[in-house]
Amino acid sequence: MQNKLQELTDKLYNEGLSKGKQEAEELKSKAKEEAEKIISQANAQAAQIVEKAEKEAVELKTKVNNDLKMASTQTISAIKQQVETVVTTKVINNPTKTVMSDPDFIKSIITTIIKAFNANNPDSVSLEMILPASMQKDLESFVKNEIAKQLTAGVNVEFSKAVPNGFKIGPKDGGYMLSFTGDDFESMIGSYIRPATKKILFGE
Repeated sequence: MQNKLQELTDKLYNEGLSKGKQEAEELKSKAKEEAEKIISQANAQAAQIVEKAEKEAVELKTKVNNDLKMASTQTISAIKQQVETVVTTKVINNPTKTVMSDPDFIKSIITTIIKAFNANNPDSVSLEMILPASMQKDLESFVKNEIAKQLTAGVNVEFSKAVPNGFKIGPKDGGYMLSFTGDDFESMIGSYIRPATKKILFGE
């Protein structure tokens, strides 16, 4: 009886132990599968993150390179323009302002322009002229005497601080004035000289 009881006890123990081991193996296998699944998902997510980061890095690098290229192009262009302006200013502006402040030179231009208004034509119009206030002493007598004599319709003369050099002329009440100031000559001469200056300086 005792032997049978021992056998039964051993049998139950062995069956329980075997079942326990089986369940433990199943749990272990399941846990391993879950762990592998989690690791696989984590690796996939990590790969996506790395891929996204690499893509963003490439895009950022491209953008930075493009911005740098654009900035350098604009900077070089601005520097070239400044150099060109400095050169043309020294070549054109200063000499032009000097010449356009010379009373004798102004007198010669006025004389030439007056002829263009058909001074000898009996139907010639009355003219209006604006001259620099700084040159009134040198030009007032010349305009009112010599120039006025050449115009049958007469000329109205105004000396203004608004005209720093050169002069402006046009038909009186005609609604327009022809400007012959230093700035006008600088602009006209500059339009011819700047392309040549650019080519000499930069080969463009």
